[in-house]
Amino acid sequence: MITIVAAGAMLLGAASAGLAASLVASIDVSEQTMTVKKHGTVLYKWRVSTARKGYVTPRGQYSPTRMHKMWHSRKYDMSPMPYSIFFRGGYAIHGTNYVKALGRPASHGCVRLDTANAAKLYALVKEVGAGNTRIVVTN
Repeated sequence: MITIVAAGAMLLGAASAGLAASLVASIDVSEQTMTVKKHGTVLYKWRVSTARKGYVTPRGQYSPTRMHKMWHSRKYDMSPMPYSIFFRGGYAIHGTNYVKALGRPASHGCVRLDTANAAKLYALVKEVGAGNTRIVVTN
């Protein structure tokens, strides 16, 4: 019995360590920023564009559901979405070349960021794994 309890404690400890090692991308819609933390340490803070008037960027906590180095939106005229990290249905974090809009709402609901920054985030998610990544969207 003691062996089982000890094994359970070790598993819980390993699970806690895994959570502490997670990557968190926090999107603040009111500030139009994304803060990226790894192991609780801020690595980056970037300007983003979320949903413009008439559209919505869903709030909540998500894990990436799929990733594509290059995706083209079937819904919006095959628009390029480099370094896409999908987190809820068709909603994704992805790069854009329309950088003059960053820092203000401009999208159909996705979270857009500079393509170079999207590549950095994409690489980090690949490194730690989608299961160890959280995407948090707040007001």
